[in-house]
Amino acid sequence: MGDYTTVSVPSSKLLFRQLFEKESSTNTYLLADVTHPQKPALLVDPVDKTADRDISIIKELGLTLIYAINTHVHADHVTGTGVIKNKVPEVKSIISKASNSKADLFVEHGDKIHFGNLFLEVRATPGHTLGCVTYVTGDGPDQPQPRMAFTGDALLIRGCGRTDFQGGSSLQLYNSVHSQIFTLPKDTFVYPAHDYKGFTVSTVGEEMLFNPRLTKDEDTFKSIMENLNLPYPKMIDVAVPANMVCGLQDVTKKSCEPLAT
Repeated sequence: MGDYTTVSVPSSKLLFRQLFEKESSTNTYLLADVTHPQKPALLVDPVDKTADRDISIIKELGLTLIYAINTHVHADHVTGTGVIKNKVPEVKSIISKASNSKADLFVEHGDKIHFGNLFLEVRATPGHTLGCVTYVTGDGPDQPQPRMAFTGDALLIRGCGRTDFQGGSSLQLYNSVHSQIFTLPKDTFVYPAHDYKGFTVSTVGEEMLFNPRLTKDEDTFKSIMENLNLPYPKMIDVAVPANMVCGLQDVTKKSCEPLAT
């Protein structure tokens, strides 16, 4: 069925699975409210190549997939939202309004994405791209604790996303992480969109102490990012155009509506 790990979350309401796509080292996250009669679920950052696997596990677990959401317009893989929408037409795709791409629903900073009695809070974290957002599990006695932050490429485990294309800005990324992620409780779990070293999860507190880039001052961080000398992403010329249309390369249907919160 593919690679996935289970993390112990102290909540009987939330079902959580971390899934992995090997070629692009992408993490996809499955969340569901299992106490709700319909067991509504959502996927964060699905990949086209593993969409069938994700649909299969959702069916096995008796969940109802309602949303397939992206943290940003990816440059290293094609999103799975298009494949999923073709196979499960009732699923709605979600991305930030600032991404200027297509989806069924657009979100902005401060919006909430509800699935059953649980929700994700949207936090704008641009810098890797203009449209990056971080999705954070809700704050409240009826929401799972510790909180969980799905940081996309803004904050990686002991790293961060590059800032040299797609409207990236190192200073904007630095401010995004410090103002929107490092202000979360220190025990908040950090779940990035990618990992290349075998890590699966971190915490806000860990990254505030040990992240080799984002623990530096702004000027040092900017210098680090300007001297990464990374190769051009091999999938960017395929992935970005496809992801700008929700992974639906052959579909011309217009999208989108703002998400009601």
